[in-house]
Amino acid sequence: MARMRIDNYAYAEVPRLGWRGWLRWMWRQVTSMRVALILLLALALAAIPGSVLPQWPQDAGNTRGFIDANPFWGPLLDRLGFLDVFGSAWFTAIYLLLFASLIGCIIPRCLVYWRELREPVPAAPSRLDRFDPISAAAPQGARVVMPAARRALSPESFGAMPGRRIALRRPRWWRWFADYRIRVDERPRREDDAETELALSAHKGHVRELGNLVFHVSLIGILLAAAAGTMLTYRGQALIVEGDTFTNSVSAYDSYESGSLFSEDSLNPWTLSLDQFDAVFGLDGNPDEFTAYATLTEPDQEPRAVEAQVNRPIQVDGAKIYLQGNGYAPVFTITDSAGNVAFEGAVPFLPQDGVYTSTGVVKVPDVTEGDQLGFTGTLLPTALIDGESATSLHPSPTNPVIVLEVFAGDLGLDDGVPQNVYALDESQLSPVRGDDGQPLVVALEPGQTIELPDGLGTVTWDSLPRFAAFDLRRDPSLPWLLGASIGALAGLTLSLFGTRRRLWLVAPVGPHAGRKTTVVTAAAWAPAHDAGARDDLERVLAQATGTLTRREDS
Repeated sequence: MARMRIDNYAYAEVPRLGWRGWLRWMWRQVTSMRVALILLLALALAAIPGSVLPQWPQDAGNTRGFIDANPFWGPLLDRLGFLDVFGSAWFTAIYLLLFASLIGCIIPRCLVYWRELREPVPAAPSRLDRFDPISAAAPQGARVVMPAARRALSPESFGAMPGRRIALRRPRWWRWFADYRIRVDERPRREDDAETELALSAHKGHVRELGNLVFHVSLIGILLAAAAGTMLTYRGQALIVEGDTFTNSVSAYDSYESGSLFSEDSLNPWTLSLDQFDAVFGLDGNPDEFTAYATLTEPDQEPRAVEAQVNRPIQVDGAKIYLQGNGYAPVFTITDSAGNVAFEGAVPFLPQDGVYTSTGVVKVPDVTEGDQLGFTGTLLPTALIDGESATSLHPSPTNPVIVLEVFAGDLGLDDGVPQNVYALDESQLSPVRGDDGQPLVVALEPGQTIELPDGLGTVTWDSLPRFAAFDLRRDPSLPWLLGASIGALAGLTLSLFGTRRRLWLVAPVGPHAGRKTTVVTAAAWAPAHDAGARDDLERVLAQATGTLTRREDS
């Protein structure tokens, strides 16, 4: 059995494609709309692991924990780039191929569309009687007989607007999108060479292709804006206690991330001081309003008072500072066994429920002598203590109480391993025990001082200020992304609702003028679902024969 090779090199007489031919063939495949849709779907599928799996740029600690918890799949996914999807080579390749495909599809189509707009409207068919009567399932046609005495037809009324657009009950600003491009010719009649006829050809549908092109160009704009936003943006989160000041620097953020093309040196060194934070709660404990009153100081400018509320950010240096959360930050003064102040300051306690039951950790590494101290606490803004149980009834600080557990030993801060500031590593710590031999648990009220057992020192709760958590985002691509999205929506609307219609009218002129009637033949072509073609056909027919009223022509 002979084998048949699809390759053209199997035949000596067939010209070789060569490397240029193969490159041309591959470019045509890449720039086909079918491949563009496949790449768009592949890009959407490739982005799924980036939202499901932990990513190095967003959360390095969680990603490291995922790898440690999955000794086989973790390193494998990391090597394949699934833990840094948007920075991987394969995701970038899909992204660039999609760009090339879309641009290669759109540029030739734009050139073809421009040439079509500049070309004249095709002439009307020589015969309109081949069109079937008006029906929803076939091209639409009609034969109209009008008395010459009542509706006189003349070249002036029929051909007064050659080369212009005719309006079909559209406002002036909408005419370019909804009107027809027309052409009027005077030609010999097929039935009688001694007579001539006027043939009008009206075409409509260029807006549909325009919407298609606008949609695809806007899609490229969305992709470019998203890519630019990823590379040029920066984002950071910071927690500020009432009375404290935040400086816009990388080291001052609690968490910070930026694009590959954004330089940390370009951060504008403004400062934000949180003067007061007001939280208003209803009787049922639901929040009514959160307002952060702050003072913003920009370089070479006078300080100005600003406010931040939910969905009402502070504007600064092209960025927005959003109010993300709030809570309490009790101020402690802790002395060591030598009586020296080892810790003094505010410690944020993170809310855990709707009544602001909050938890926090106090670490005291700088003791003069003895073991380091650690505290885990639970803040109850409106405490209700019943025996061994304690709960909070309301988020407002009506009866605040902090329940502390005390630990002594090595906090592990000198090991060089980063720790979570909101968690206490108890691996090298031992609970401090009270007189009954049980782990010590103390309840503190504002202004109260408690002495620790075994001469470990004292703990004083000085005050209870609030803190506000801010999220700063700077993304210069957002206006471009919004504009491209609006353009895509507008293009899609034009593409979906734009209609393709062709109208033709043919009327004899010349020696027939003395006859009693003038026969005008009209036909229309439109898709089967287009129910407005008949109305347009009647409208164009009435306007062309001069039977349109002034009100209709306005």
